[in-house]
Amino acid sequence: MSPTEPRSPVSHRKLGIFGVVALIAAGLVVGTGIRAREEQGSKLKAWTDDQAVPSVAVTLPNAKALNATIDLPGRLEAYYRAPIFARVPGYLKSWSADIGARVKAGQVIAEIEAPDLDQQLLQARADLASQQSSARLSEATLNRRKTLVASNFVSAQEIDERTADLSNKNAAVRSGQANVERLEALAGYKKITAPFDGVVTARDTDVGALINSGGGSGPAMFVVSDITKLRVYINVPQNYVPAIKIGAKAAIVLPEYPNRTFQAAVEASSQAVDVASGTTRMQLGLDNSSGELMPGGYASVKLSLQRDAAPLSIPASALIFNGSGLRVATVGPDDKVLFKPVTIARDLGKEIELASGIAADDRVITAPPDGLSDGDQVRVTGAGAKGKPATASEKQAPKG
Repeated sequence: MSPTEPRSPVSHRKLGIFGVVALIAAGLVVGTGIRAREEQGSKLKAWTDDQAVPSVAVTLPNAKALNATIDLPGRLEAYYRAPIFARVPGYLKSWSADIGARVKAGQVIAEIEAPDLDQQLLQARADLASQQSSARLSEATLNRRKTLVASNFVSAQEIDERTADLSNKNAAVRSGQANVERLEALAGYKKITAPFDGVVTARDTDVGALINSGGGSGPAMFVVSDITKLRVYINVPQNYVPAIKIGAKAAIVLPEYPNRTFQAAVEASSQAVDVASGTTRMQLGLDNSSGELMPGGYASVKLSLQRDAAPLSIPASALIFNGSGLRVATVGPDDKVLFKPVTIARDLGKEIELASGIAADDRVITAPPDGLSDGDQVRVTGAGAKGKPATASEKQAPKG
């Protein structure tokens, strides 16, 4: 074909078709890219929103009693303890029982010399003898006067007077006799005796010491204690009192016997709360027939608690304390946060026993993040999550 010859119409048509196809292909490529970008952006937004929901770990309250005992300090006391004071004044003549001595009931452990009392007794006996003589004379006179009544030598008035005089004399005799018996009883207290079988745990006197009668003028001369059984006194906090019943068992450990445990039982409760300490005083009975334990000693008392139902316990990290009070954060069935006020029964360190506020099926957030509010959506992870936990690939951000 000559260079000057015009191009064929078929070539122009082919070129136009090719251009249209290229334009359509370019449009498809651009549209596919835009659509891919939109899908990628939508996935990225969904992932970002999903990551904005906080993830929390939850646990169910533990209904098993973590520790059914309570440790309290206690004080040992003799089951019977008698401070002995003098009933008569004088000077200590002698004593025969020192501290640590075992004594029997009625055994003489000391004797007091009381010269004043001895003289008072002698005087009372002499007065009694005089009163008895006067009464006998009055009686004899009355009897003689009565024999003269028939002869009208003695008037009825005189007989009445003599009868009244005899009554007065007899009354004086009875008064004198009572006074003598009183002084004789006091004289019997010159001998100090043990009131019961026991041990002399204190002696605060010596030979020649001035003795004053009564118990308000100084320390006791002796203290006798029955230590075959001991009383253990403890002060129980008010919230534990209902869980400690009469007859509850206790294990007692003493510093002098660190590797031994002694058994005791609750015998009595004061049934009152001390205003100053907020505690109730309770008494335990402890057998000490071997005499190993000493009254007045310190003891550590572990008591068994008796409860109608096991308390619910949660980790200490789950507690939230702020202006709204003491609360825990729970997760509802819709995975939304619900705060619940609670009260503590016992603080056991890492675990907290609750008295009220939650149920056994509540999902409690173990470590609530800051800024959490009622109704917030959360993602539950771990064993407390409902359904299958998210996998690692699902948590990865989509690639852009």
